[in-house]
Amino acid sequence: MSEEAEEHDCDCPPEGLPAYMGTFADLMSLLMCFFVLLLSFAEMDALKYKMVVKSLDDAFGVQREIAANEIPMGTSIIAQEFSPGEPRPTPLREIRQDTMDETRDTLKVKLDAEEAAKKVAEKVAEEIAQEAEKFKEALKEEIKEGLIDVETELNRIVIRIREKGSFPSGDARMNRAFIPIVDKIAAVLIRTEGQIAVAGHTDNVPINTPRYRSNWELSTSRATSVVHELLRHGELPPNRFVLEGYADTQALAPNDSNENRARNRRVEIIVLKSTMVDDVSGSIEALTTGSDAVETEVSPTN
Repeated sequence: MSEEAEEHDCDCPPEGLPAYMGTFADLMSLLMCFFVLLLSFAEMDALKYKMVVKSLDDAFGVQREIAANEIPMGTSIIAQEFSPGEPRPTPLREIRQDTMDETRDTLKVKLDAEEAAKKVAEKVAEEIAQEAEKFKEALKEEIKEGLIDVETELNRIVIRIREKGSFPSGDARMNRAFIPIVDKIAAVLIRTEGQIAVAGHTDNVPINTPRYRSNWELSTSRATSVVHELLRHGELPPNRFVLEGYADTQALAPNDSNENRARNRRVEIIVLKSTMVDDVSGSIEALTTGSDAVETEVSPTN
């Protein structure tokens, strides 16, 4: 068989690329141009990108400064997400991590502040009890006669002047025989610190006289008479006093008997000792919010 016949009988593919490759190449070129155009038309929202980055920074920020060889641990059971901060090159070979202000160790600060407030409250209660004993010692005869009661209520000392022997019925002019007793009270008040509130109280029996139109005027006038007598010697500053009249709105007992109505007719001298406790309670918030973030240095260990 000749060589030409052998070549004719060979089942070989035709020379050159297949016919479909032209169409495929055109399609790929068109797709590439399409995506290039999409990319050229796209715009970057820088503000939204910064907001996303800030949100991620707050969510995965460092809670506190830790050594590099320790597992991060939270300052409370609520803080559970931690990640190392951005590393910063330093020639001192020291590892530093920044802490965020809102992730301070506030639990310890609050506990310390509450403990301090508790101690001050106990100190104030002890001081009130000691000063109440001074009043009881100075007025022991009047207390035995039932003219005066001395009590302590929370952060205050209450000196309760009963109507018996102090004021005539339906009148706010103090009996002259009772003035020395008020002078004894003033002598102890001079040595006692705190705001002084003088409050008048009556029973529920209505009154309507040319001098007093109602129990409101009677209770306020009786309190005013006590304040004038306390200020008569000029040793107590007037700015320590607060004058109050309650009529029958704050009864000690129901006005259903003569004995209870007599108990409700009274003038109370109240020594307020709440200043120290209020100062410490107000400082708790300052302690929990006023401390700054702390940056510490941790040396690597081998």
